[in-house]
Amino acid sequence: MTDVLGWRRKFGVIGPSTNTVVQPDFDAMRPAGVTNHYRGIFTPNADAVSNDSFRAATEVIAGNVIDAVRSVMTCAPQYLVMGMSAVTFINGEKGADTFQRQVEETSGVKLSIGSHATTAALRRYGGVRRIAVLSPYWPVMNTEVTRYFVDMGFQVVRDICLQCRSWTLIAEQTTETLRNALRKLDGDDLDAIVQVGTNLSMVRLAAAAEMWLGKPVIAINTATYWHALRANGIEDRMEGFGRLLAEF
Repeated sequence: MTDVLGWRRKFGVIGPSTNTVVQPDFDAMRPAGVTNHYRGIFTPNADAVSNDSFRAATEVIAGNVIDAVRSVMTCAPQYLVMGMSAVTFINGEKGADTFQRQVEETSGVKLSIGSHATTAALRRYGGVRRIAVLSPYWPVMNTEVTRYFVDMGFQVVRDICLQCRSWTLIAEQTTETLRNALRKLDGDDLDAIVQVGTNLSMVRLAAAAEMWLGKPVIAINTATYWHALRANGIEDRMEGFGRLLAEF
């Protein structure tokens, strides 16, 4: 017997309770027969996030992940998808591996996380060595993102952090702001641009930017959901979200 709606796969999706972008993004990329079951990681909406407080605030959220995992497992998903990216970059490759292992050991099912999914996407495009990073974070967190990608063999040429002062403010960044940031990041010394921060709405803008920049522009929500689909043998191609979902 299979779930009448999730007859191909039921995904358990874990994300901060303040996040308003992951759920609609993942649902927009959801093929028929796949269902997404979102459970919020309890996240107080800090309204004065700063460079000094960002990492500590992120680690508070990370401490609530396992409760959300236990909650979503009550609907018996076959796979988990992490809808928060910051915690998957802390302490580089080793930290990402440790986080993934802890969640998988708790749940008993496999998991896609933003950091490793983005690495898989960059490698799937091929020929990518030099990247730039766009985030809603503060410099202290962009340092962790850079550390992770260097661990994975990439060179981070430059980065922009939007320094959002609350978790919900991340979702209020305008297309104009993000488009201008992409233009500032771009250059002939880059092979690709990566956007991190799952509450930053970028899946469609990144797809458009690939056309006018002429290089891969990877939104982390696209990479994470693509990774989850492909890890489960779901090879559906989808237009409107960039080359990653359309071609690979």
